[in-house]
Amino acid sequence: MALKSHIEWTGSSWNPITGCSKISTGCVNCYAEKMAKRLQAMGNPRYKNGFNVMFHPDVLDEPLKWKKPQIIFVCSMSDIFHDSVSDEHITKVFEVMNKAERHIFQVLTKRSERLTKLSLKLTWSDNIWMGVTVESQKHTYRIDDLAKVPSKIKFLSIEPLLSDIPNLPLESIDWVIVGGESGAGARAVKQEWVRNIRDKCVSQAIPFFFKQWGGFNKKAAGKMLDGRVWDEMPIALQ
Repeated sequence: MALKSHIEWTGSSWNPITGCSKISTGCVNCYAEKMAKRLQAMGNPRYKNGFNVMFHPDVLDEPLKWKKPQIIFVCSMSDIFHDSVSDEHITKVFEVMNKAERHIFQVLTKRSERLTKLSLKLTWSDNIWMGVTVESQKHTYRIDDLAKVPSKIKFLSIEPLLSDIPNLPLESIDWVIVGGESGAGARAVKQEWVRNIRDKCVSQAIPFFFKQWGGFNKKAAGKMLDGRVWDEMPIALQ
């Protein structure tokens, strides 16, 4: 069976690669790093090296065995375009996604430069959605990189949202996810930052998904924005 995800905008997770390293301000309170260390302490063999990058060939073919169509977040415990992941291993992951046509695969990276360099060497079947994380105005260059990728669906994960993003290019984007940071040490998100992004999405008819306000107690903070829940998905699912 697939591993059910607690991430609101996906269904399941698949981790043929685990481990990562910090690359920008959005990584400061990385949930995956904390989870990896917890699993290492519990003796989980996949995290025997903590949050160091590892390839797990024994789970590579798992999606081919899942008969029920699912939305799958790829490498939720890593970044598939990390420098420590070989081109060969990335290609193998893509080959499985190409074969498993009944599933939708959501791939997310902060390493958009490498994504762009490798994109023409990879096969982008329509079931592969490609996204980049954009936590502040400083990182909107990743959107320009994503625009060069031949994926059918391109999306943004603006989480954690750490600043206002007044200049957010959305011309090539099919879906936008926004969320405040959660957990101990969470940095605050302002309502106007979220509203500004929401309004741009609405004006351009781009599906908008607001995940959470975050904070130390994210459940208490909830996800209501201006009296409603925003949980829109790309047209491909409608």
